[in-house]
Amino acid sequence: MKEIIINLIFCTIGAFLAAFALECFLVPNQIIDGGIVGISIMASYITKANLGIFLIILNIPFVLLALNEFGKKFIFTALYSVVALAGFVNFCHHIPKVTGDLLLSALFGGGILGVGVGIVLKNNACMDGTEILAMKISKKYPYSVGEIIMFINVFIFASAGFLYGWEQAMYSTLTYLIAYRAIDSIVQGLSEEKSIRIISDKGRELGQAIIENLNKTVTYIDAQGGYSKAKKTMVYCVVPRIELYKLKELVLSIDKDAFLSTENVHEVFGKRYKKKH
Repeated sequence: MKEIIINLIFCTIGAFLAAFALECFLVPNQIIDGGIVGISIMASYITKANLGIFLIILNIPFVLLALNEFGKKFIFTALYSVVALAGFVNFCHHIPKVTGDLLLSALFGGGILGVGVGIVLKNNACMDGTEILAMKISKKYPYSVGEIIMFINVFIFASAGFLYGWEQAMYSTLTYLIAYRAIDSIVQGLSEEKSIRIISDKGRELGQAIIENLNKTVTYIDAQGGYSKAKKTMVYCVVPRIELYKLKELVLSIDKDAFLSTENVHEVFGKRYKKKH
């Protein structure tokens, strides 16, 4: 229950940010987002009906499709988020738009919208049923969820071009791209730790040096050279990006022939790792 309450609090914050972005940056300047939100904005524009009503009516059927895959908890938080978004849209509708500049509206509106949606996604919910629909379609046809969403959004932004004009459609596309990047940053994290793999004849020595000098835990993995067939030790560890240069210097000072590879890590779980930070 405590976890659900915390999720609902963050979903409320995310829904408000998304609604603020829509009503104070995007909708007044005839800029839309992709997915069900974009369709709702255009439907509201054509019919002059309340935007919040369309957000609820168009989203709920797709959210309910996720019952078997995600369970009742997801459905509950998702429905709450959709209703909260609709409510906050009506509330923010009475707030004057922040700017009439289309570029600023696309940049800031897309960024704030993405942050809001990202917060909701990170708390086991959603406010747009497009991804759920895409997930269902991908199970029947040989296309990824991302490809299906992009296909759907092509038609949405093309429709926006006919409805609002092609300049607005291009700004809408820019808004979507900015929102997508903001969502990615919120969901996956901003810390950008690096996972490091080091293969060396002096693996144990390198690992001990990393522990002593960088105060990081390491894992030793037995490895064998594919060409030389020689036995080697792989050292695995995770370090913040800011310490990567220091790690490289440390490795080269011990073994100039060491093989080192790095990958981005967006989230790190584990008591031992957190303890070292």
